[in-house]
Amino acid sequence: MNMLLRSVIERLIRTGNLTVIDPGGAAHAFGDQNGRKVTVAIRTRHAERAITVDPTLALPEAYMNGEIDMVEGDLLDLLEIVYTNTGMVNAGAFWARMADGMRYLFRRFQQLNTTARARQNVRRHYDLSRELYRLFLDEDLQYSCAYFTRPDMTLEEAQLAKKRHLAAKLAIKPGQTVLDIGCGFGGLSLYLTRNFDADVLGITLSEEQLAIANERAQEEGLEGHVHFELKDYRKLSERFDRIVSVGMFEHVGVNHYRTFFDKCATILKPDGVMVLHSIGRSGPPAATTPFIRKHIFPGGYIPALSEVLPAIERSGLMVSDIEILRLHYADTLKHWRQRFLANRDRIRDIYDERFCRMWEFYLAGSEAGFRWQDLMVFQIQLTRKNTTLPVTRDYMGAVEERLARQDAPDRGTKPQAPAKPGRRRKRTA
Repeated sequence: MNMLLRSVIERLIRTGNLTVIDPGGAAHAFGDQNGRKVTVAIRTRHAERAITVDPTLALPEAYMNGEIDMVEGDLLDLLEIVYTNTGMVNAGAFWARMADGMRYLFRRFQQLNTTARARQNVRRHYDLSRELYRLFLDEDLQYSCAYFTRPDMTLEEAQLAKKRHLAAKLAIKPGQTVLDIGCGFGGLSLYLTRNFDADVLGITLSEEQLAIANERAQEEGLEGHVHFELKDYRKLSERFDRIVSVGMFEHVGVNHYRTFFDKCATILKPDGVMVLHSIGRSGPPAATTPFIRKHIFPGGYIPALSEVLPAIERSGLMVSDIEILRLHYADTLKHWRQRFLANRDRIRDIYDERFCRMWEFYLAGSEAGFRWQDLMVFQIQLTRKNTTLPVTRDYMGAVEERLARQDAPDRGTKPQAPAKPGRRRKRTA
């Protein structure tokens, strides 16, 4: 092992039981040798040099390319040692700190998400094979943080609880119009349509998500009440009683926060309510990790609340409630990673080995970020008037209890259409 890499690892890894096998076959032990043993093998000198210079990008890329293998333990075990010792912040070396500093300086250029670029970025990730998502998501294809009210919940139960939790915060009244910005595969829009006499519009930039959402609406006979469109939020002109956005804000980009909230303020009716569900960070603003930006979510960015709240304040919207979900996404990602690994052979048939290794690192790295770094999920409830909602949060619990009774297994699993099917109500401008 080259002396620079060895000195960096020795300085950073003080606890844990890590062994690194270098390209020549020599084993090097790091940490205090307590805990589960984790052994990683670096197969090439190229990977060794690259990790020395820029570990935050080179480590996942070397794993993707088969230049690093886990010999004992798995990726999550490795990342636990790294993150609990260092947080993987700046990787300890001067040149690595310089690289991360440059990424922060240039992050606004990397997040210039014009309408054309935003659609291109979305297609890179969300227009992958629909079978891929069916192999690791829950039955409703919820690709966002679940809500674990009990530790023994299944993924399906926790995702259903998430939908109830969001619906309760929206405080939907019969006959209202609802906008779902970044509707994904349509699960939340369909849930709101089934359980409330509301007219729901879901928008996405993914053609694959749009196709699946429309298919599901037609299969359930709900197309008269829910509608899906391929549309950028900046192109909206109609006004809505309720707005919900789940897992989309991470793709807006820090340059466009004011535009996003200004648009939401414009299209939200005077007595309207909005709920924003997004990944965030409990620490200060940072840059998107280079692996995620390059290979997983181009144009994506996880904001600090200190970047989000000023844009909300300037838009004229009022914050009526903020909730922080801490380990819920870590547990969600654990389920996804387990299902992905259980179906790895089939996923490799769809794509290839490199794709599988890339997604293994993405899922393990994301779970580790929520368990041992500063990642969390925030839900921000917004209104335009101080008197729109009750002055206590009791109404949320009451709605969740009612929906839980409706969702109970003894009612059957077949989705029920609204009581009054018919033509879709016209949304008012």
